[in-house]
Amino acid sequence: MFTDKFAQAVALIARLGAFFRQVPVLVVTDSWFGNNGLFKPLRTRLGARVHLLSRLRVNAVLYARPEPAPGKAGRPRKYGKRLGKAAELAAAMREQAQTYTLHVYGAMREVAAAERVVMLKTLRCPVRVVWVYRKTQWVALMTTDLELSIEQIVEYYSARWKIEAGFREIKQEIGSAHTQTRNPDAVTNHLHFCMAATTIAWIYAEHLKQAPIRRYASQNTNEYTFADVRRSLAKHLANEGFGIDCQDCRKPDRNPLISTVMRLVA
Repeated sequence: MFTDKFAQAVALIARLGAFFRQVPVLVVTDSWFGNNGLFKPLRTRLGARVHLLSRLRVNAVLYARPEPAPGKAGRPRKYGKRLGKAAELAAAMREQAQTYTLHVYGAMREVAAAERVVMLKTLRCPVRVVWVYRKTQWVALMTTDLELSIEQIVEYYSARWKIEAGFREIKQEIGSAHTQTRNPDAVTNHLHFCMAATTIAWIYAEHLKQAPIRRYASQNTNEYTFADVRRSLAKHLANEGFGIDCQDCRKPDRNPLISTVMRLVA
């Protein structure tokens, strides 16, 4: 039977964490996964060494950390006073924002940010919240790892965009989203083939002497895209052929795609 996204994510992260038993695990996610649906089972499987870094929903309610009340009868409080929603605190925290020079989205940028440690009921634990301010907008990030600095939180989360770009490549460029299979093993095999194809394309790009020609060049960036790599690989194969033309005996009697891949990964 198929499992939900949380169960699949927990299983994959736990498998990876099993190979690195002595190191902390920081899971960077979008706001959809930033709750106990992922965090609680991960803590059960991997223990206290696993932490979460996620975007905070604008309507998430934040609470102060409880103050100790010595001599008071009853169970100690888990949460302090209600501070308000993340969106409500964004304006108040802007006055405390400082400017940092960080590596964000492939370049060094000036970033204004402010932070505060609060309690979050969706995770039932203290979290460090960082508000990042742009000219007219803001975004709130949160992490259960209270040892992370503002610089680390912002840079780690901004690096997640490369993962999102990888998802787009696998889904749209390679076609993992277009499958008629219904058997769980067939779905998994289809995804593995798509990921292998993506990996082969990037291995090919790493071995190029010159960067692929950009189709949509701009002055803001000099980076080529996965689509540019695909076109370069397709042109390479079209020029070399697949060794099936019997009229030309000088062509190699082998598949150049397979031989090229074997040379790259050897």
